[in-house]
This record gives sequence, structure tokens and C-alpha cells, in this order.
Amino acid sequence: MKIACIGAGPGGLFFATLLKRNRPGAEVVVFERNRPDDTFGFGVVFSDATLDAIDAADPVLSDALAKYGRHWDDIEVRVHGARERIGGMGMAAVVRKTLLSLLQDQARAAGVTMRFQHEVRDPAELDGFDLVVVCDGANSRFRNVFAEDFGPTAEVASAKFIWFGTPHLFDGLTFVHQDGPHGVFAAHAYPISDGLSTFIVETDAEAWAAAGLDTFDPATPPGSSDEKSKKYLEDLFRDQLDGQGLVGNNSRWGNFATRRARSWRRGHWVLLGDAAHTAHFSVGSGTKMAMEDAVALAEALGESPYSVPGALEIYEERRRPGVEKIQNSARPSLSWWEHFGRYVRSFDAPEQFGFHFLSRSIPRAKLAVRDASYVERIDGWWQSRHGAAPLDTPFQDGPFRLPGRRVTATPDALVGSDGTQIPMSVFTGQPSAAGVWIDAPDTEDGLPLALDRVREAAQVSVPLIGTRGGTALTRMLIAEEARLAHQIPAAVLGPYDDDKATTLVLSGRADLVGDAA
Repeated sequence: MKIACIGAGPGGLFFATLLKRNRPGAEVVVFERNRPDDTFGFGVVFSDATLDAIDAADPVLSDALAKYGRHWDDIEVRVHGARERIGGMGMAAVVRKTLLSLLQDQARAAGVTMRFQHEVRDPAELDGFDLVVVCDGANSRFRNVFAEDFGPTAEVASAKFIWFGTPHLFDGLTFVHQDGPHGVFAAHAYPISDGLSTFIVETDAEAWAAAGLDTFDPATPPGSSDEKSKKYLEDLFRDQLDGQGLVGNNSRWGNFATRRARSWRRGHWVLLGDAAHTAHFSVGSGTKMAMEDAVALAEALGESPYSVPGALEIYEERRRPGVEKIQNSARPSLSWWEHFGRYVRSFDAPEQFGFHFLSRSIPRAKLAVRDASYVERIDGWWQSRHGAAPLDTPFQDGPFRLPGRRVTATPDALVGSDGTQIPMSVFTGQPSAAGVWIDAPDTEDGLPLALDRVREAAQVSVPLIGTRGGTALTRMLIAEEARLAHQIPAAVLGPYDDDKATTLVLSGRADLVGDAA
């Protein structure tokens, strides 16, 4: 059997090694257009709870993290000069180049042939191979060459991001939010060795342009970094970096694209890793997913040794649900980063900002499992401000009074626990003494129209906006538009259990939370 892997990233190298060990007689060739020591980016990060499948196949990753990486338990959120920390978030990171070197050594020891500085441009070059694994990254050439078969799609985020390193060693995963003269910039920072941290910066397109960071020529060959942006960010984050600078490595601004494919298979060709799927880097899952793909593909070929199409079908059927779950869970996190400037400027209390950030993908009860003392402190902060727990806090705004934040919805009212009602009507574009419903869309494509309706309601001084239908994310974004952009109280209609309802109120995403009658 002859197997070709296009791309020598972690997923491709790991698969090639596993397959060669399982089938010593197979010819396994990895084609990589760059040199062995070339790598773009800095570190790769993993959650302690996500390595089981990779470890079961080979402990190379855990060994790399233990011998060469950095481990931490806390996450720190910095905003408004304060620092919020939560424990129980065990993670580890290692220099990407170090991991690739170890994977190359393992592949070489297993008997894999590696052809560096060899770019496959013509599919015909691989006609003699029984299986072709396309693992050449998020900008995969062959995924696009065979787009009719793979059916690739990409959802491009509005936020801009750029990837640097820094000799300043952060104490674990740290999120720094800096309000500067041109807008809000944020950094995802974490240590990857004894002398280097990854430092990823995000901002919105408006701040990016206002700061004059839109002048770098994207046609510049790979390898060059955006030096103007490097200097600007060094100055902006000088205090957070303790006066140390940034390190560039093909560092240039981009927009993250969530990539999917209708099918991962085309005859004896198959997609693996970022070539098949991506999830926003804020959830730290790209390399993990690629290496898990490698395990699943090697196992599928072991179960169907005489039928490549059958093995590829097993591989995709098993892997796709888990990948889609991660992509779906990453979407609220990505959305948060598209709007984080508004959150920085809306939440003056670091406690609420930090909880809003952490709860973008983890509700209060799960945060309490990881660090009960943190949640107790945030609950205490709310109690000190309001004199009651979140759902028991009375709601008072304009003409409306309710004994708590839990409501039941009827077609024309929100009803409090004591029977008090807030009249609700369908928004007509006219002034109203009642609250109005704005239906959330089923997909984010419908959000612009829904947010326009929020703005129209604000213009005629609607006293309360309720949102229902759609998805949890689209409802939340409509409520936040009402509360944070227009200072209008917002009610969100579920279903929501008490934990999710508490999370919405405590995080400042909603004023009232209810279920349909």
C-alpha cells in the first residue's frame, strides 16, 4: 500500500507515523513544501482534559508538554487595571517547532519517507498512491482544487488578529484588554517555553484602520512580518509586557475563517486537520483536532484494511460529530471576540467583565466545578451591589416592577412570580408604553435585520425589548444590542434552566429570563 500525506504539520506527521507502525510494509511519504525547520506561528496549547485519545495512540504529545512545555492551572483576565483569576483550567503549551521536531523524529524512526521542499502542484503526481491525505492547513490548495467534491465553505470573522511571540513570560493563559487611543485591543498570551510566550492580538476593523495598521502589503512573500504593527503594539502593551518587545514570525493581520467541508472524502483522497475544519483559536483546539483526526483515520484503515473508501467512510462518520460539536461550541467564543471592544467599555466592574468573558462558553455551574471560590466571589460581588442573588433581585425600570428576574411569557405579557405583568407587543415601529418582541433569526445571516429592528425600537423609546425564537446565540446578541448599545432593558425567552438564567443575568447579558407559558 502506498500512502501520501500532503503537509508535514502535526496531524500529517502523526498520522504517517501511526499508519507506518500499524503497517510496516506500507510505503508512507510525506510531502512538505517548506524546509524541516520552517514553521509559522509560535506555540500550540492544549487542555489537560482533551488529550486522552491522542495519548492512547502515542504519548509523544504529553511527553513533549512534560519535557519542553509549560503547564498552568489558572486563567487570568486583565481589564481596567484589575486582574481576575479562575483556577481549575489545567492547560499546557509547547513551542510548535519543538513539537514538529519530535514528530519528525518519530516519523523517521518508524520508516516514513519525508520529502521537504517538495510542493505537489499536479494531482497526477500522486496517481500511483492508494491513499492521499490532504493535511496542508487551513489554506489547503487541494481542498480548493477539488472544491466541487469537497464542498468547502468559510465563515470569515469581522475581527482582525495578528500572531506574535514575546520574551516576557506570562503566568499561564492571560487575556489582556487594552483601551487605547484608536480603540480596544486585546491579547491572548501564554508561556510556551522557559523563554518565550505566544502573544496573539485582536481588534475590530475600525480600531485597526484608525491606528493606521492597514498599510501592510498582503502580497509580501511569507516570512516577513508587519513591523509597523509590531511597533504600535509594543507601545500599546508596554506595561503588560514589562517593557519587553514582541517577536515576529510571518506576523501579519488576518481575519479568522471557520472552515467546513460538505464531504471530507473524494475517492481515495481525504481531508485531515485544518484542511477539513477549523475552530477559533480562543478555544485552543486546532492541533488537538488534527492529531485526533490522525488517530481516527489510522484506526479506520486498520478496521477496513482492504477498502480505502470504506475506511474513509468510517473515519468521517466517527470524527465529524465531534468536530462539529467543537466548532459549534467555539462560535459563541468567536462572536465574543468580534464584540469585545463594546464589552470592555460597557462593563466598568472587572468582576462582571471577567465573568461575562468566561461564561461566553462555560455557564456558572461548570465554572463552579472548576473553581468554587471564584464563583462564590462573583456571587458575593452581585449580592453586595443588589442585596439579593441574581434571579431574586427585583427588576425596576421606568414603569415596570417585578419581584425577581425570572418571568413567564404569555402571548402579550411577561409575568413575574407574583403575577405582576409587563405588557408586550409585536414591534410596529411606533412609540409604545409596552415592551416589544423582536424575533431572533435561526441563523446569524438574519442578525443584521434583527439588530436594525433593535435600533428602530430604541429610536422610538421602547421601554423594554424581549427576544424569543432563533438560537441561544442570536437571542443573546439581540439582548446585548439592546442593553449595551442602547441602554434598554432586555428579556430573553428560553428555554433556560436556573443555571443558564443566572449566568445570563450575572454576566449582564439580560435583565429578565423566561420560558414560554
